[in-house]
Amino acid sequence: MKTILLIEDNKAVRENIAEILELAKYNVKGAENGKIGVDMAVRENPDLIICDIMMPELDGYGVLHMLSKNPKTSAIPFIFLTAKADRSDLRKGMEMGADDYITKPFDDIELLNAVESRLKKIDMLKTEFASSVEGVTEFLNQVKNSGKIDLASPDEREMQHFKKKQMIYTDGHRPQCLYFISKGKVKTFKTNEDGKEFITDIFKEGDFLGYAALLEEAMYDDNAEALEDAELMIIPKADFMALVNQDLQVARKFITLLSRNLHEKEEKLVNLAYNSLRKRVANGLLNVYEKFKKAEGDKPKLEMSREDLAQVVGTATESLIRTLSDFKNEKLIEIKEGKILVLDEAKLKNLLN
Repeated sequence: MKTILLIEDNKAVRENIAEILELAKYNVKGAENGKIGVDMAVRENPDLIICDIMMPELDGYGVLHMLSKNPKTSAIPFIFLTAKADRSDLRKGMEMGADDYITKPFDDIELLNAVESRLKKIDMLKTEFASSVEGVTEFLNQVKNSGKIDLASPDEREMQHFKKKQMIYTDGHRPQCLYFISKGKVKTFKTNEDGKEFITDIFKEGDFLGYAALLEEAMYDDNAEALEDAELMIIPKADFMALVNQDLQVARKFITLLSRNLHEKEEKLVNLAYNSLRKRVANGLLNVYEKFKKAEGDKPKLEMSREDLAQVVGTATESLIRTLSDFKNEKLIEIKEGKILVLDEAKLKNLLN
């Protein structure tokens, strides 16, 4: 039975939420203020924490801050309770690292869906997936079932067979998918001006192929050819982009799978994914900025909801908020009363290069 820590100073609200969760077969521990909640989180090590923002003693931000600094509690999924009117509270909470939020008032189904999706996600993050078709399929299915990332149905992940010396992709073409090698070996190579071939890498069963061009949103800069008869799983480009852009924790798990736990390779991929998201947010900001301009030289304040801006960028609201926070710290933008002012348009454009 999963244990949920509920931190809420309003006794009636606390008891109502606890009753709903207990009927759904969760073990609920209640705390009437933030200080007690922090102590209970350390002592009980719950599977998930639901915490109100506005509380005496220690507010929700303080609770999240203290728990995120403690190695014993930093990885526990954290859901904020917030009033609908407090949109600035929501943004601040997401920037601090909250996993989700529920706005009051809410119904039973909304609460249970939020809890279930977060618990499914944390179970997925704890799972070690094999470097096989079965392992990759299990990972993709668990991500899809968590409800946070919309992936293609399993039927769309087709298996393709390549004969020895058959080309898989060629230099100068735009990638449309990620490849996973189920059987056989694949070589990547470049050809110089004299037509001489230089092998750049050899991939075997359990390896992913073609992700660098997808992360960099660039054309292939080499060729891929089957060294022997091979079978490859095809993962659509849209799924790949969702996995690296929609949720930072899922992206980390996916990158671990891509890199096969090689630390140097993993850090390189994390940086590529991070830069890819920054580029997408910068591009979306600049596009909106141009549309808000009334005349050349005008510096408008962008008054647009984070949800709408996230849709423009094509990423999750949580990822957008955290990237905007990075841009603010780097003095690329300024955020006042929810409005965004671009401070350095040139540097934002440089991120696109």
